[in-house]
Amino acid sequence: MTLTRLDRQYGSAVRGVWASVLGRVNRSWSGLGSWRGSDVRTFQRKTLPVILAGERQIATLTASYLEQLYKDVDPKARRVTLDLDAVTGKSLRGVDPVDVYERPFKEVWTALSDGESLDAAVARGGHRLETITKTDLQLARTHTVREVADDLPRFEYTVRELQGEYDCALCMIAATQRYHKRDLAPIHPGCDCLVKTVTADYDPGQVIDEERLEQIHDAVEAAIGTFDRGGRAVDYRKIIIAREHGEIGPVLGYRGQRFTGPDDIHIPT
Repeated sequence: MTLTRLDRQYGSAVRGVWASVLGRVNRSWSGLGSWRGSDVRTFQRKTLPVILAGERQIATLTASYLEQLYKDVDPKARRVTLDLDAVTGKSLRGVDPVDVYERPFKEVWTALSDGESLDAAVARGGHRLETITKTDLQLARTHTVREVADDLPRFEYTVRELQGEYDCALCMIAATQRYHKRDLAPIHPGCDCLVKTVTADYDPGQVIDEERLEQIHDAVEAAIGTFDRGGRAVDYRKIIIAREHGEIGPVLGYRGQRFTGPDDIHIPT
């Protein structure tokens, strides 16, 4: 697929929301001066409304984008409706954001108990905070795609469209696949891929771009010196897979990751 003017406008608008939200959240974190238990609620009162507003902006932008795409297929289609509460906030993970956004502080406390310096501990907590925030912003998009696509009967599948100047191998592999519209597209923190809805008279199968997939395999060979499409010398399933995380849904990651609890997720960025 080729990026259209609508794709570029939508992508730019979403990136703008990301930059604004992450900038404000990171400034709030670094400006705390103290990361004790008494600081948790102060930080949350200031930042959770910012994050929720960003999620709602992304959900609204995504719904409008999908509606415009659908008009090309069915100009007489009615406007889509979206319950923003169903695709933002607690609905994203099934966990209260108050609990989720205490985790960066726990990261700091754990690092300090391990003997790390305060600066190193705060940096670890800040990284955890950024990862969580990016995940929630991306979840607002994928949940919106699922909810809106249910109201667009002529769309059968979703595909991932790369739009960054540089794209990680995880997204590149995913872009060769098709997903049923009711399935959440696998995500990773910081992913800026477009999720595009498509019509189809028949199921094209899981792999929709064999040529690109072969190019990625060739790149793996060039990078590590070996390859095996039969999965013996190099098991590509161990390099790139989609794994279900109990709290945030499908996550692009590496085989061997185990998500035993909400504090145990480690996603490559």
